[in-house]
Amino acid sequence: MTPMEALQQHQQLCDELHELALSENSFLQQHRRAPDATLLERKRQLLTRLDATLQALRTAPAGGPRSPGFKAALEKTRSRILQVLQLDRENEQLLLRYSLSPGQPAQPAAPVPASMLQKIYQRHG
Repeated sequence: MTPMEALQQHQQLCDELHELALSENSFLQQHRRAPDATLLERKRQLLTRLDATLQALRTAPAGGPRSPGFKAALEKTRSRILQVLQLDRENEQLLLRYSLSPGQPAQPAAPVPASMLQKIYQRHG
């Protein structure tokens, strides 16, 4: 497998992971509970495939193509990975929030009075 083919497979999988993270995010925001087993199983399957595409990227020749097309595909893949990581982090926060307060909507933190903040800044300033 050429480096470009390995990268394209990895990029396609990253797109699928992004779609899954979006689905999970929508589910969490709508239902305010952990996702169903089907979504978790789909995530496990994609993560198994991710291991395979990463292995293919590692075994690609080290020199790899330096063409502008390859570099553009690499940047697109990196960008997608960052989006997936950001969504996954948000999903983890939602899961944590909903697991700590089952059946109740999350309550926002009480606002801190401005005078309290001023005292803290003066003490440490």
